[in-house]
Amino acid sequence: MYAYLKGKVAEVSGDNLVMEVGNIGYNIRIPGSVVPLLPPAGQEVKVYTYTSVREDALQLFGFLSRDDLEMYKMLISVSGIGPKGGLAVLSAMRADEVRMAVVSQDAKAIAKAPGIGNKTAQRIILELKDRVSLPDVFPSQAQESGAVQTTGLGQAREEAVEALTALGYSSTDALRAVKAVGGEGMDVESLLKAALKKMI
Repeated sequence: MYAYLKGKVAEVSGDNLVMEVGNIGYNIRIPGSVVPLLPPAGQEVKVYTYTSVREDALQLFGFLSRDDLEMYKMLISVSGIGPKGGLAVLSAMRADEVRMAVVSQDAKAIAKAPGIGNKTAQRIILELKDRVSLPDVFPSQAQESGAVQTTGLGQAREEAVEALTALGYSSTDALRAVKAVGGEGMDVESLLKAALKKMI
């Protein structure tokens, strides 16, 4: 219905943003993580929106980035995850953290979201694992490298993550450390050494 809304922040209470656009106040449900990032009342903001249409309700859900909106759409496509469940996950995690948790199969990280149990977190991983890959977690490298290079580098990163998890680190922490290193042109051993320094 609406791709985005651009207007002034009228008020924020809990996970609800009232936004004034053309003298009309829109009620928009937002993730809790977005609240501290909003400008003060009276200042302009651009919010990417998703319209949820049900028999008994018409609701707008809003996000500050297109990336968060796309992740939200992926989350609510999972069976058993409704609009509120998707919002709960993005209140607890950023979109890139959800991708990391899916790629590293870290159900515990997703289950920290309010109202999301371990079984639901595992279902999210199961249904999204084919739609999220390492290049999604490392987008800049995927754009900068050709297909052959990306495949090789992806393999090195995968092996480094596997080695860190074998050492007892959680999959999400291992993936985050390898991502922080960057790793352009690095072999597995170099990646692993640099990532271990990040973990300390």
